[in-house]
Amino acid sequence: MQNQEIKQLIEAADDAINREDFEALMEFYSDDAVLVVKPGLLVRGKEQIRKAFEAIAEYFNHSLAVEQGKMCILEAGDTALVISNTVLNVGQRTDASYSMDRNATYVFKREEDKHWRCIIDNSYGVELLDVEDKEK
Repeated sequence: MQNQEIKQLIEAADDAINREDFEALMEFYSDDAVLVVKPGLLVRGKEQIRKAFEAIAEYFNHSLAVEQGKMCILEAGDTALVISNTVLNVGQRTDASYSMDRNATYVFKREEDKHWRCIIDNSYGVELLDVEDKEK
């Protein structure tokens, strides 16, 4: 069974990204969360994550739209692994529209206040392994 609370949190986070409401988006993350900006580039903590999302919005000329497709949530105690087909649509990056699908992985932790928060946000999923292989 899917954890509906986590699924709804991810949908709300996508909505915040799409509206560029980065203040609301930061509620989605733990204080020490890690975001994979791109393979080889990680940022840590809410301040750096917010700056990264602002830069991403700018890079895509404020046209990024994120949504989740098929999703699997594995939960053990206060930790959950989410594997999701994430769809990124971009209206105008360099005069052209395009879409890309990623098999993302997210890790959530139920914090002391009983709210689930993302501690690892990796929209690239296992693609990180390809980058590590190239660096060897």
